[in-house]
Amino acid sequence: MYAAVVVAALVACGVSAYRLLAPDTPSSGAGAVSEAGRGAGAAPDATGSAAEAPATGLDPELVRRFEQAQALAAADGIELTLVSGWRSAEEQAQVVEDVVRKRGSLEEAKRWVLPPEASAHVAGTAIDVGATDGALWLGEHGAELGLCRTYANEMWHFEAVIEPGGTCPEMHEDSRVGWE
Repeated sequence: MYAAVVVAALVACGVSAYRLLAPDTPSSGAGAVSEAGRGAGAAPDATGSAAEAPATGLDPELVRRFEQAQALAAADGIELTLVSGWRSAEEQAQVVEDVVRKRGSLEEAKRWVLPPEASAHVAGTAIDVGATDGALWLGEHGAELGLCRTYANEMWHFEAVIEPGGTCPEMHEDSRVGWE
């Protein structure tokens, strides 16, 4: 319970989920980009916000929906940025290792990260968004665009799991479901 409160407080302050989970990992910070430029885009600026850049490796429909969300959020005066998108299986395996090290056990890490074979990031069907106001805005309006939060403990993680205008499914408590 305490960890959930700390995570919620840090996210509310705009701390990147990946800095919280694995701050020592170069490929896991806000706006992280692999050498091939497949991540979110640019490195974060001094405020921790990622500069906009094209996402690669993501499902084209997910990209289209996210770009539509960005435009609608901007019309509401909200900045919505892509923090993380597609990851290679190798990058995802490294994220798992880093979170295990940071959290102290595989069992605790399973709440926050999935193995490569189960990760929607590796499949190119998941995005992590920021800043906090942007994630909150997308949480409120995402179903209209077919974008849903899938994990209750990750306000930044969205997937295109419904048709636009549909009803988002109930969120999983955390990512342990993907390890079963």
